[in-house]
Amino acid sequence: MLVDCYAREDVFAQVPELAAEIDPVLRTLNGLLDDDQLYQQVRTDFGKRHRSTLVHGRHSTPVEVLLRMLILKHLYQWSYKELEARVKDSLVLRWFCRVAFHAVPDGSTLWRWQQTLRPETVHALNDRVVKLAKQAKVTKGRKLRLDATCVQTEIHHPTDSGLLVDSVRVLSRFVQRAKDLVKDQASNVQQACRSRLRTARQVAQTLHRQLRRPRRGQRSTAERAVSEAHRDHRAHGAAKSTGGGSLAEADRAGGQASAHAGHRGASPGRGRDRPDAQTRAGGQEDGLRSRSVLSLFEPHTRAIPRHKGGALVEFGRHVILDETEGGIVTRYQILEHPTEHGQAVEAVAHHCALFAHPPGLVAGDRGVHSADTEEKLKAAGVKRVAIPASGKLSEERHTLEHTRTWKRGYRWRAGIEGRIASLRRDYGWRKSRYHGQDGMARWLGPGVIASNLRRIALASRA
Repeated sequence: MLVDCYAREDVFAQVPELAAEIDPVLRTLNGLLDDDQLYQQVRTDFGKRHRSTLVHGRHSTPVEVLLRMLILKHLYQWSYKELEARVKDSLVLRWFCRVAFHAVPDGSTLWRWQQTLRPETVHALNDRVVKLAKQAKVTKGRKLRLDATCVQTEIHHPTDSGLLVDSVRVLSRFVQRAKDLVKDQASNVQQACRSRLRTARQVAQTLHRQLRRPRRGQRSTAERAVSEAHRDHRAHGAAKSTGGGSLAEADRAGGQASAHAGHRGASPGRGRDRPDAQTRAGGQEDGLRSRSVLSLFEPHTRAIPRHKGGALVEFGRHVILDETEGGIVTRYQILEHPTEHGQAVEAVAHHCALFAHPPGLVAGDRGVHSADTEEKLKAAGVKRVAIPASGKLSEERHTLEHTRTWKRGYRWRAGIEGRIASLRRDYGWRKSRYHGQDGMARWLGPGVIASNLRRIALASRA
């Protein structure tokens, strides 16, 4: 049964001198997190974890404790185990999380509860924090700037041979689990359920060695090319036969297991067809390459060209964020396509919903520009738009972008680069640790909320 909170206890009764040593930021955050709207939004999602969570079962960890510990985790970028250990050992953190002298929930409990949060709830929580920032006069919503960054997913560098090994590993695991169900139907259970993982790894290692092999020797260029093509063809043939064999075994095991259970079900092998198809194509079909799978476990991952030093291509998702003066991030959104064109219109619409008035200035880089962006922003009530146009500029546009007012607004845009760097360095935006697109939204949202709450606390302390 869902519990709201523990009974209040004076944690510092025996050591009152500790109360004077509380970090002023935590003290301010403690008051901000007492907001009832924040609490109710989280409680609604937690109440849907199971059908009878709200009324039956043993008492859960209180919602108040869960919310504060999740915020604390993203505030200091601790792992779940580290968070549990630090709260156990600190009287101040026990006070902040409202645990007092009760048992601290372990990391697995926190992880399971955060899985029930919907991305829509996390966005609503951030909207509420922005309104708290407005009430605290940290921001008035007079200026708005936006930019995008790439948030990587936790995958290894995608290659066809690596994806084939992942496919064979998952299919072999499924076949091993189905061994007890199919032992009566199969004549040779060991042969039908054997694992091809070792073979797949050997083939992948062979391919990698061939790619690294230096092209030296006394043979002519034509002879080397013929020899390497023959060797690559044999390696790809072995890879195709290994993947196809695992897929066939998984299909047979799935069919027999479904028959044993008395119903027909989809074989899990069908979900692993595309890596096998990529291996069969050998990387020669451009159409297949454009639709290629980058990860079996993070299928939403995109290949994003960065055109920057250090990482020419990153594997993850493009995320755009809006920031007002005062360092408050008002919106973040995972983009379906790695383009920012037209995002300024959505940013202003969301800004008007939060502040009840349009910003006086909207600034962004050239990627945000589209043909009708400036016209729509002017119609929405924006007075100044500092977004450079793309393509060949007209004489009038060239003159506008060299005026002092326009350049001052565009220089203010550069400050969002520091906010992105802070989110990547201090709040986990460099790489998402949760799985799936919804998991990425749950990972990014608390980081933004923690950043905004810290900004409010610092401004209130000053």
